[in-house]
Order: sequence, then C-alpha cells, then structure tokens
Amino acid sequence: MSIKDFPKKIKPYWEMKVTPLISKVKDCFEIKEDTFIILVIILIGLAGFGLGKLSSLEKGREPVTIKPANFNAITVDATSSDLVNAVKITDGAKGLLVASKTGTKYYFPWCSGVSRISEKNKIWFDSYDQAKAAGLTAATNCPNLK
Repeated sequence: MSIKDFPKKIKPYWEMKVTPLISKVKDCFEIKEDTFIILVIILIGLAGFGLGKLSSLEKGREPVTIKPANFNAITVDATSSDLVNAVKITDGAKGLLVASKTGTKYYFPWCSGVSRISEKNKIWFDSYDQAKAAGLTAATNCPNLK
C-alpha cells in the first residue's frame, strides 16, 4: 500500500465511524461545526502544551540513584562487568551480601528475607565469590541476585 492509496482505504472507515460520532457530539452540545472544529484545535493544542511541559520537567531532573543502607564508603572497579565483585567496601561498612549463620542462602541487604535474620546471626560478604565459597546459594526471592 502506498501513500496515494491511504485516502481510499481510510475514507469508508471515516464515513462509517468518525463522521456519525462527530455529528452526535455536535448535536449533543448544540454547537455549530466551525465552533466544534475550533474547540478540537484548542484541546489538541492544550494537550500538546501539557505533554511538552512534562517532558521539559524531566530533562532538568537528576537521575535517581539508590544508595544501599549501612555503607559508609564504597568504591567500584569500573573495568569489571560483575558489579558485586567489583565493589570494595571500606570505613567499617558491613558488606554487600548478607546471610544467616545457620542458613544456606545469601541476600542483598534490602531483600525481604533479611528482615527474618536476627542481627547477631547475620554474616556479611563483600562479593558473590565469598558467599559461594562459604557454601551458600543465592536466594530465589531476591531480584537480580545471582
């Protein structure tokens, strides 16, 4: 279908669906056709202005960053593709992964399973490798944990 064929394809639909709808709206509000067209143009303009205003607000905003709790200072090795193993924890921060002394799973500190571990039973790890070396596996209910 080419652009030249488009009016032929759309005309039956326009006459069958759109024209009766426009007539019903005009009759319902008892307005003339010229007034109706002007109102539609104004509404489209206001909608476009509102959407443009929304997009300009988004441009000036800083991106949202999520900072984990309990971390005083962390540094990231930018050359590593594995974020958790690339992070080095300093200044007394506890770690990036947490597990229970008696459990078999490890979690991110913000996962729901961590709330059921008492503070005295928590073990902290700096990387996936450390947690796996301790014989633990990733919790399945913690998103993006591998």
